[in-house]
Amino acid sequence: MKETSTRSGGHVLIDALKIHGAKTAFCVPGESFLDALDALYTERDSIKLVVCRQEGGAAYMAEAYGKLTGEPGICFVTRGPGATNASIGIHTASQDSTPLIVFVGQVARETAGREAWQEIDYRQMFGNIAKWVDQIDDARRIPEYVSRAFHIATSGRPGPVVLALPEDMLVDQVSVADSPRYQRFETHPAPQVMTKLRSMLATAQRPLVMLGGGAWSDQACKDIAQFAENFNLPVACGFRRHDLMDHRHPNFAGEAGLGMDPRLAARITASDLVIAVGPRLGETTTNAYSLFAIPKPVQQLVHVHRDSGELGRVYRADLMIHAGMDEFASAARALEPMASVPWEDWSAGAREDYRNNLKHTPVRRLVDMGEVMKHLRETLPADSIVVNGAGNYTLWVQRFYQYRGYRTQLTPTSGTMGYEVPASIAAKLVHPERTVVCFAGDGCFLMNGQELATARQHKLNVVFIVVNNGMYGSIRMHQERHYPGRVSGSDLFNPDFVALAKAYGASGELVEDTVDFAAAFARARQHDGPALIELRVDPDVITPRTTITALRAQARPAN
Repeated sequence: MKETSTRSGGHVLIDALKIHGAKTAFCVPGESFLDALDALYTERDSIKLVVCRQEGGAAYMAEAYGKLTGEPGICFVTRGPGATNASIGIHTASQDSTPLIVFVGQVARETAGREAWQEIDYRQMFGNIAKWVDQIDDARRIPEYVSRAFHIATSGRPGPVVLALPEDMLVDQVSVADSPRYQRFETHPAPQVMTKLRSMLATAQRPLVMLGGGAWSDQACKDIAQFAENFNLPVACGFRRHDLMDHRHPNFAGEAGLGMDPRLAARITASDLVIAVGPRLGETTTNAYSLFAIPKPVQQLVHVHRDSGELGRVYRADLMIHAGMDEFASAARALEPMASVPWEDWSAGAREDYRNNLKHTPVRRLVDMGEVMKHLRETLPADSIVVNGAGNYTLWVQRFYQYRGYRTQLTPTSGTMGYEVPASIAAKLVHPERTVVCFAGDGCFLMNGQELATARQHKLNVVFIVVNNGMYGSIRMHQERHYPGRVSGSDLFNPDFVALAKAYGASGELVEDTVDFAAAFARARQHDGPALIELRVDPDVITPRTTITALRAQARPAN
């Protein structure tokens, strides 16, 4: 650890990142942080620098890194346009409770406030979507600011931090002591709280557990699964938090979120005790706030969250528990099981509903996405990471794939498009030994498809599956429900995705018939480098449960 040697601000910054455990940084280079880039060259054997093709892609990669590792993802972008491009990843980290630190190059201090070239006040710009935004004007305070950034990004409800770096500050020569590595701290549930929870279980008839939120670990997932097993409790995972429980576990009951099984929604509504561990109980997890009455649910509600600010925010729970996920899960696992429970049939029914929900309606024309997902859940290794962005194509992935454990799903709960390609690259960088499969819609893919160049540059064996129905599918679905037949703004003209992939140096293949998918996927997995498969799907089949034709018929006035 350096203490008194004279260093530039940029080198103090990178030394601080190294001390706090950063191993990878994502960026699009800018002249506003050249000295930091120079310091990253010095530390190239300690911190891997991944250069991306657009700041939105870089921020998504850093966010995905934070999701997968639990450590703050690190991103460097330049001022003005670079920062605005990166804002999409910052918003995603905020909504997804992901630790992220974004360093933004800034104009020189002497020109600040004059609307200098590409100048933005980042405190105002990011004030509503980041946990903390500030500017480091004194290079001697870099260790202090970086230490605080790591602590804020990982404490309570994790989230993004933005620090602006004036370019002249980075070249200042200073003598300053480094800060020690940041520490994590957690809140433990009080013994009397856990006693109260068990007494609530003892009087329940139809209990259910809901899992969600951030800051989980593999051990916490194992402990909460054992708790569910000890009391034979059905478990639903929140929107795009599927991997908090192995879907093969006999107590797993499905996903609470967009496109959820109506039978699961009815079961949550009919529950007399819901134990919500980790979720904020936001719009998607509560089916647009329809599963629980506001402010006091009809069901008895136990709400466990790492951040006290989320407890009582929307729902007045009967029991609020401020605790970390690991700490609560460990305490829940240690609760003494009951000799017998009156909800055996209730739990068995929930599991049977989930198993029935895995059955898909066959599609006769072009590629059947239900069959694609069936093949993948039967053949992919258990530790595979399945990634997707946003759009109706994700409903097949979410419903028909079975996630086998913690961090086998990588998706944005914010519902942002363009996430999947950059996130897949981060996943393969973090876990090069694991299979990574990326699903993208035709609209979704083109938002950050240029990052195929990054995948090719790093020789990453990611399989990209582009689901092509020639439209913005989720928008078309809503149009057909509310304005049937009046198509406006949702049609797409697409490039030749196979030729595009090959132009980037990846392999590419077109699949227009379901029977050809398995062989094409096998070839893609064996390819040395990124591989893309374009799937042509029937545009009429808008979700796994309905078609555009059916939506128009339902919306047509009765005679």
